[in-house]
Amino acid sequence: MPRLSALLAAAHGGPTVVVTAVTLALSLAAGLDPARAALVTVMILLQQLSIGWSNDALDARRDRADGRSDKPIARGDLDARLVLALAVGAALGAVALSATLGPGVAVAHAVFLLCGWAYNLGLKRGLLATACYAIGFGCLPLIIALAAPEPRPAPWWAIAMGALLGIAAHFANVLPDLDEDARHGIRALPHRLGARASGLVALGSLALAAVLGVVGPARLTPLGAIGAASGVVLLVVGAVVVRRAPRSRALFRVIMAAALAAVVSLAGAGGLLVGEAGGAAGPAAPASAP
Repeated sequence: MPRLSALLAAAHGGPTVVVTAVTLALSLAAGLDPARAALVTVMILLQQLSIGWSNDALDARRDRADGRSDKPIARGDLDARLVLALAVGAALGAVALSATLGPGVAVAHAVFLLCGWAYNLGLKRGLLATACYAIGFGCLPLIIALAAPEPRPAPWWAIAMGALLGIAAHFANVLPDLDEDARHGIRALPHRLGARASGLVALGSLALAAVLGVVGPARLTPLGAIGAASGVVLLVVGAVVVRRAPRSRALFRVIMAAALAAVVSLAGAGGLLVGEAGGAAGPAAPASAP
């Protein structure tokens, strides 16, 4: 059990569980049958495990130098080579599952997976780090829409919501580590803007995602209204966090909760995610990211 707990921690367990739960909820809300919803969910779970494990394995030397006792590899509980091998295996498993869901899913998923690995392999150090999150999470609604028995592109507003939530997650995730990152030469957009401005960017992205969840679908259902109201509450909570403790992990937790609220909004739209409303869904946007 200690080894299992360490592996879960190295996979960034909290975000991995949230992204997996979001995927399952969206898949079912979009009308995928249970078998397809399960395949998509396991695929994304393996992907998130792969990205989390590769992140900790590739950062092991830096984490040891920084004395990161919260990192299992850095404190000696896991071997970096083993974790990296598990990351590669999980990635291959995710790719294999994506191939069973059709070429559209395979391509969109490959983009999501590659963005996560590209971030870990070095893009996190510069301005493209934010693009990795935005493109990757923008792919998630597209993957689900293309996994339907009759694949169709996801509506533009669903893809935009995913991208905005990805941006918010990126900014909130790096805030507690700005100083340590700067010592290692990381100069992504949040590092250039600073803690408070980055917190405002995260909140702004969150607010835009909440707005799209209301105005994007052709109709606002009671479930969609609940999701929107929850998003507003979380936006207020996030504003308090940014004001009082912009570098805390609390903002990242707010963003993860907001992702779940966004899923509630999308669930209210139901079949709109897979384009069942014809023109009401709006033009599809191509997605190509963490």
